[in-house]
Parts: sequence; C-alpha cells; structure tokens
Amino acid sequence: LCRILDFRRVPPTVGRLINVTKEILEVTKNEILQSVFFISPGRRALSCRARGLDTLVCVGGRAGDGGLSPPPLHLHTRDGFGCSWDAAAATTERISPFSSDSCRWEVNPLYCNTVREIYPYSNGNRLLNIVDMAVFDFLIGNMDRHHYEMFTKFGDDGFLLHLDNARGFGRHSHDETSILAPLSQCCTIKRTTLLRLQLLAEPEYRLSDVMRESLLQDRLAPVLTEPHLLALDRRLQLILKAVRKCIDTYGEAKVVANDTTQLEAPASDRVKLTT
Repeated sequence: LCRILDFRRVPPTVGRLINVTKEILEVTKNEILQSVFFISPGRRALSCRARGLDTLVCVGGRAGDGGLSPPPLHLHTRDGFGCSWDAAAATTERISPFSSDSCRWEVNPLYCNTVREIYPYSNGNRLLNIVDMAVFDFLIGNMDRHHYEMFTKFGDDGFLLHLDNARGFGRHSHDETSILAPLSQCCTIKRTTLLRLQLLAEPEYRLSDVMRESLLQDRLAPVLTEPHLLALDRRLQLILKAVRKCIDTYGEAKVVANDTTQLEAPASDRVKLTT
C-alpha cells in the first residue's frame, strides 16, 4: 500500500512462512526478542506476546505468517519521535511530547496551531509528512501510531519511516476518523499526495483493484480479505471528503502544498475539490 501511494516509507517486505522455533527462538541472542515467546503448559504451543499475555499469536511451534524487518540499528541508526496525534492515546498510558496525558488534540480543534509553533513542525516538510502518515494509517485502520522513526544521517529533513504497522487491517467495518486528525485539523496536504489519492479514486485505477493485483504476487496471497480491500475505497473517499472540506473553508492555495513543480496533474481540474 505504501508503494501504491508512492510514499515508499515502509521497508521492502515480502511475505513468507517463518518457523519461529528454528529460525528465531533457537538462533536469536536478543534477550528482548526471546522474552516475547511463551511456551504453553505441556509445550504444546508456542506463542508470541505482542503486548502481554492478552495479545497472543499462537503459531503452534511451527510456521507462521511473517515478513522481513528493517536492518539492525547498528547498520542504519534511527531516531524515534513521539506522535502528536496518537489515536490510541485516550485508552493507553503512552504520552507523546505535545499532547501530554490530556489528549489535547481530541478536545481542541485548533490543536494544530500549537504544533505548528514547535520545531521541527514549524518549517520544512515534517508536518506534511505527518499528514501523509495519517492518510496511510487511516486507510489501514492503524490506531497505534504512538511514535515514528527517521534515519539519523539525513537530519531533520529526512522522511518518516512507517514502521510497526501490525495493528493495521483489523476491523474492516469501522472507519476511525480520529486517525485523520492531522489532516482535518491542520488542513494541509501535499499536492503529489492529493493527486495520487484522486487517481486511485478513479474507476480505472480503483485502490482496491490495484491493491488486490499487487498482493497476488505475494507468497502469502491473497493476504487481505475482500472486505478489507473494499474498505480501502470507502476510506479513500472519506479522506478526499476531508480535503474538500478544508478547501471549502480555507481555499486550495492554503490547503494544497505544492511540494514539486515537476509533476503535472493528470487532468487540469483534478485538484479542484471545492463544492
């Protein structure tokens, strides 16, 4: 999905069956990784704890669906940053640097004005990249974006890495619009992002169709169920509706950030979303 959106911020991943006993548990020297495994009484099943015993993924000691992870930190060092808009903050104890423990973004519709005054969101593309990430998370239904990471070698101008997407594609019937808070509150989006979203809303390039075809190449195909694929189309329309509302309120010039002068719109009126 990240590649289809032309974000390209999720490390290249390919699905595969992993024998967690032979390929992970028996070879890793990482104590933290070892600690996530739980062997049931009688050694009949092996489970992985995502956030404790209440979230077990049982793989029976044999093969489970999985994918590759990003390179080790000693090869490509990364910095982590708290996310100002954590859709799950209201029900967890995680604290982000801007919202503290009061989830101010949930009760203050002008919360983005505060964020805009804080470096590095006050200049550069960081805030626009946050909006991109919110678009990605909303499409997959990921409410767990409590932080994001960046490669340190590129400094503050680097792109955001979309890591830890395990909570995505959970409830296909529910659209958690609070995930779109960075977009709906800041009312800004990259022109390139908007053009891609508009293209994927066209019948001949429908997002669900493109995603379905792309996943057929995966070894674990089909990966997503049909309801999850159709949810992508529904959520895409909600994103475009949010952008349209912003443009109606503030005007296209203030909402759509021209992040490149080289890319031309497929249609001359494609970005015009005013009603």
